[in-house]
Amino acid sequence: MIAIAKIGGHQYIVREGDSLEVDRLSAEVGKKVDFPVMLVSDEDGGNFQLGNPTLANATVSAKIVEHVRGDKIRVFKMKPRKRYRRTLGHRQDFTAIEISAIEISAKKPEKTVEKNNPKK
Repeated sequence: MIAIAKIGGHQYIVREGDSLEVDRLSAEVGKKVDFPVMLVSDEDGGNFQLGNPTLANATVSAKIVEHVRGDKIRVFKMKPRKRYRRTLGHRQDFTAIEISAIEISAKKPEKTVEKNNPKK
């Protein structure tokens, strides 16, 4: 089963057992976290459910493996003929997670749209 999960403002295609590096999450190492699901599909893509924007009856469960920092990125700014040079650096914080389950409940959300009812 394949799902598109919304994790930290980004969308990731996930399968059970996948390991990902996502933007830093506030949960502790070893904790279980759940993420909203935008789309769920079979491996071949035949059957799928699409959310608007997320599916109410589906979640992706993951376990936090560790918190890490990425490689240092050097940013060099220079203006020619002005003697202006600046070197800046940045290290991004990441969280390594492992997808443990993609859960879909059998209960489908009820729609509350009434048809053919004129407004009073």
